[in-house]
Amino acid sequence: MKPSNLPIRQLRKCLEPPKCSSRLQKRWLSVSRPQQISSRAHHHSISQQKSRAFSQQANEQPIPASQLLFGQPVHETHPHILKPGEITPGITAQEYHERRCALCAALPANSAVVLPSADVTYRSGAVFHAFRQESNFLYLTGFSEPESVAVLRKTGNGHGDFVFHLLCRPRDPRAEQWNGPWSGVDAAKDVWNADEAGDIARAGLLLKDALRGVDAVFTDAELTKNSAETPLGRTLKNAAPSGTSFSALRPHVNALRAIKSPAEIANMRHAGKMSGRAITEAMRRPWTSEKDLAAFLEYTYQTSGLDGQAYIPVVAGGSRGLLIHYVLNNAALNPSDMVLVDAGGEYGTYITDITRTWPLSGKFTAAQRDLYSAVLAVQRSTVSLCRASANLTLDQLHGVTERGLRQELGKLGFDLKGNAMDVLFPHHVGHYVGLDVHDVPGYPRSEVLKQGHCITVEPGVYVPTTADDRFPKHFRGMGVRIEDSIAVGDDNPLILTTEAVKEIEDIEALRS
Repeated sequence: MKPSNLPIRQLRKCLEPPKCSSRLQKRWLSVSRPQQISSRAHHHSISQQKSRAFSQQANEQPIPASQLLFGQPVHETHPHILKPGEITPGITAQEYHERRCALCAALPANSAVVLPSADVTYRSGAVFHAFRQESNFLYLTGFSEPESVAVLRKTGNGHGDFVFHLLCRPRDPRAEQWNGPWSGVDAAKDVWNADEAGDIARAGLLLKDALRGVDAVFTDAELTKNSAETPLGRTLKNAAPSGTSFSALRPHVNALRAIKSPAEIANMRHAGKMSGRAITEAMRRPWTSEKDLAAFLEYTYQTSGLDGQAYIPVVAGGSRGLLIHYVLNNAALNPSDMVLVDAGGEYGTYITDITRTWPLSGKFTAAQRDLYSAVLAVQRSTVSLCRASANLTLDQLHGVTERGLRQELGKLGFDLKGNAMDVLFPHHVGHYVGLDVHDVPGYPRSEVLKQGHCITVEPGVYVPTTADDRFPKHFRGMGVRIEDSIAVGDDNPLILTTEAVKEIEDIEALRS
């Protein structure tokens, strides 16, 4: 099937900041909210916000936001990354607000949402990993700093009837000299549009105020560990009114996150396009080591404008391609083998998931060609069904794929009795993708696919190296997987990763 040219639904226009008066042509730390948000009665007026300048002393002159440092990019400091109105690449302040509106509308009266941020994690000793915000926290706030808590308290049944509290670290010049910039409490209101903001160190008191009057709290915070209350669990229990119930938040957010907006699909399409081009460029070149190939992909993702790699890649030469999550990537490559590469980049924290398998020599042998063609035919067929009009679930797509592989492998002389298909095709055909590689954990694969669902289609065949009379000898030790990320459309799939070539003629032409 040729890649679909179905256009993405029209993206929402980024919200332009309200025009300043001639006296205030630059944005200060007190950034105005999008007009749709600031019209809510309990927000300060735009003029009031703009008059509140950033300074440590009451009589100091205000400083333009472009001259400040924040804990993450904002448009004024990083116009090469963010457009006006965007909180994170491609996602506007208004879209974040609408997400919060949709979540609160789906919850019962007198309820609240509590979202703790992710923690900084350590590789060893004092060596830390790059911070990655907890996905639901990021999805609802766009705020990407640790030691933070967001609270959404529902106040009524109307659209936007909630109060957004954001507790975070206040500015601390001494600590920031060592750790880099923090955005601070003022920016939590003026940039990230919190209605109320406060010092995370005062969480006990501030949460008590934020949760006043609620009788149900939805959170995925770890309230207990090893049968004992965690510090956050204790703080929440003390802050919430007596008798408050605590329930899982994830199912409610999953229902929102599973259906991607046009802006989210645009981010994933950009990640897929750049990642696909990098993989195709890798196919043009000869490689002698997995490590060099992996390093080339990571470098190319960075230099093409992506944030970096979305996950630790699989770069598996020869029979190492039988290992589904082989990530050592340190072996020599044999030019007579194929290499299986499962690698993708991310953009604006949205990921793409791609797998390609190709001959290191640039030309398929007869056996390689036969096995690859079988997998490719089935992958094309399954991708064509990634449309709402097909009325299928991911589980049903898996069944279609397995039957297709059974038919194709039978033509090649495979004996598929007993558990043969479990050996040859041991994983599911796909999963949801988005902010996470395996997106919306817990969201069922039994859901009928709708427009806006984003999934992978990744059939694979892995022929064991050991002697097994059921499988033709000339295929032993071969692993082939072909994977694309797909946005489900009404009548056509949108292939997000089409720049990564997969047709045999195209792959071989790259080295001719």
